[in-house]
Parts: sequence; structure tokens; C-alpha cells
Amino acid sequence: MSSPALFQPLEVGGLHLANRIVIAPMCQYSAQDGCMTDWHLIHLGQLALSGAALLTIEATAVLPEGRISWADVGLWNDATEAAMARTLESIRRWSPMPVAIQLGHAGRKASTEVPWHGGHQIALDDPHGWQTEAPSALPFANGQRPPTALDRDGLARVRDAFAAAAVRAARLGIDAVQLHGAHGYLLHQFLSPLSNQRDDDYGGSLENRLRFPLEVFDAVRAAFPADRPVTMRVSGTDWVEGGWDIAQTVAFARALEARGCAAIHVSSGGLHPDQQIPVGPSYQVPLARAVKQAVGIPVVAVGLITDYQQAEAIVGTGDADMIALARAILYDPHWPWHAAAELGGTVTAPNQYLRSQPRQFRHLFGG
Repeated sequence: MSSPALFQPLEVGGLHLANRIVIAPMCQYSAQDGCMTDWHLIHLGQLALSGAALLTIEATAVLPEGRISWADVGLWNDATEAAMARTLESIRRWSPMPVAIQLGHAGRKASTEVPWHGGHQIALDDPHGWQTEAPSALPFANGQRPPTALDRDGLARVRDAFAAAAVRAARLGIDAVQLHGAHGYLLHQFLSPLSNQRDDDYGGSLENRLRFPLEVFDAVRAAFPADRPVTMRVSGTDWVEGGWDIAQTVAFARALEARGCAAIHVSSGGLHPDQQIPVGPSYQVPLARAVKQAVGIPVVAVGLITDYQQAEAIVGTGDADMIALARAILYDPHWPWHAAAELGGTVTAPNQYLRSQPRQFRHLFGG
């Protein structure tokens, strides 16, 4: 019996993945001054035992002002690097799973409270607040404080910070970098005409709106070891009339592929409060399919993928090369085990857990 598509191996920019299940980056809002804490060891350590092919560290700010919230993880100085090193050292002691990191900058969506305290924008006079920056001085929502429009020096500062964070990630032995170009954060803000209303070389035409995200990609690709992949997460559409859409996403994906991008992770939305998202199972898969048909590099689908047969169909029919799990794997940290049992696949499990294998699934743990 042939192995299910979801459990076939894959090479992504030289990185070997044991199957097609990747763990998406998930913000935990549990850092102190950008430094990982014991919570990150518990959280990431648990996921590193899940049997997925790749663990992705949450959106990691390349500058303090690039954090979504005051409690976000960062990688901008020696302290944040040392904290991440301690976490990774412990995880690697017990798990061989490759680790990627998502590097990002929140732009105008920065300086917010943690979600369980409302997630609102924090005032400048609050110790946890700061002035945000973006392509244009347009707030995310009515009533919010406008960001400062980045000038040429600001663009260089942000671009260089992405590259510096990639150097730190390489030093930490991280296996892959994902750039966050989705969900309404800074790189996405440059892409969408709803948030980018500049009148210089970085605004207006599609070519101009692609310019800064591509410059950031080039800088990171040059800074990160050539034998390790750099990928990009994109929003396939803003779900708002006149905004970023799938045709522009395809053009962006082709430009990234030409520059050596190893994979495209296709999500959607997050840029504008007027978005109308048709949420339902596999609702973003058509966006991944459109990108997959346009490029030759691997494509990741994500969003309300919860069922094992659903995931197998996405990969098996060629809609995407991989599926990413976020909330589903928090709810069920052994989702890949259960998918393998359902589909007849094999996963890696730690020696300490081998006796948990049910008798009816005698070949589930294949090492």
C-alpha cells in the first residue's frame, strides 16, 4: 500500500521535510522585553514532539517598534538572541524536528495590548505603547493614532534590521526563515494599495508596491546561509474591494521565485477592518491553488484545515504541496499522529512515547 500524500517527504530549498504537515507561526504574547520565557519552551517543546515536519517560531520582531504587542518575541539584540538560544537548546535535546522562524514587523498594527486584554492600540503615554510606522500615515482603523510614514532612512533601517535578524537566526542554527508578508503587517502594508498611498518609488504601481518587500527579501536571502531556505508568507487577498488580490499575489510570488524564494505560504486578510472573509473549511485553499499553478516552488495552504481526509485531499490533488496547522494543533498537539493513523502513514515519536502506540496501528511510529 502506497504512503498517503500527506506523509510523503519533500525537499524545500535544501531542507528535508519528513512529511507535508508544517506548524504555522503562532504569537504567544508571553515574552519579556522581546525575550522568550519558560512559556515558549513549554509551548514549542510540546509542538516539537507532534510528528509534524517543521516547527515555525511565532512572528518575531526585527525591531522593538516592530512588535505587534509589548509581549511579542524579538530577535534584535544579544539578549533576545540568548533567550531564544536557551529555548532552542532544550528543544533540540529531545526533538530532531527542523525549526524555522518567522521574521516580521507589525508596522501600523504595532503597539497593541495582548489579545486577552482586548488587543486595542496602546496610548503613547502608556509604558507599553510607542509610535508606530508604516508606508503611509494611515491608521489601521478609524480613531487609532496614525503611524509615521517611513522615509528613505527608515526604509533602510527596517530592511537592515531584517537582515541582521536573519544573521542572528543563522547563528542560532535555525533551519529556515519565513518573512511575514501577510495579515496586514508592514510588508503587506507596502503591497496593498489600501495602506500604501506613497507617491515615490515605493508606492502607486504594482511594481513600486512590490519594491520594498522584494528589497527585504533580497537582504535576508543575502544574509542567511545559501544552503538554508528563505520563504514568504502572503495574504492572497485583502477581501476588500480595490485592495490586494490574488492576481497581484501571483505576480509577487513569481517575483519572489525569481529571486530564490524557496516556498510560498498562502494565507489571507488582516489588512483592513472592512474585510469580508467567507470563513469555512479550506476557505483559503483556492488562493494557494492559484499560486501553485503559477510557480514551480512549493506552496503551503492554511486556514480551517482540521480534518485528516481534508488535508490529504489538499495535498493529494495538488492544490498545495503542504498544509499548515495553527489552532488545530494547539487543540490537538498530536494531530499528525492521528492523521497518520487514519490515513495509514508513519510519524516520528520520541522513544519515551513509543509504548503509547495503539495495537491496531502497529506501524504508526516509524522513526
